[in-house]
Amino acid sequence: MTKWLAVCIVAAIAGGCTSTPAEYAATLSPKDPKWQSPQCRTTRAEAATFEQRKVSWAAGALLGPYGLAIAAAAKEHQEKQRRKLAREMHLNCSTKPLPKSLQRI
Repeated sequence: MTKWLAVCIVAAIAGGCTSTPAEYAATLSPKDPKWQSPQCRTTRAEAATFEQRKVSWAAGALLGPYGLAIAAAAKEHQEKQRRKLAREMHLNCSTKPLPKSLQRI
């Protein structure tokens, strides 16, 4: 049981490393030629609503002894989705090379 708790804590800490898609959009230049493209507009709109789909950690705690592990897995999945959306946004909205942090997903 202690191992599972340690894994959950590490996953929770590692899960908060990527900025939100809306924050990432703010770092991209609106002067870039791709910024006004339809694909970029769609991706930015998706990024603006991404945080509304957050997984509740409190619900995970109510699921019993496996609740924390399930909540950690859900948090990790959300982190992957966040990175995936940031990558898509960069490709659709910027002509600059893809940052190393978004090259491997």
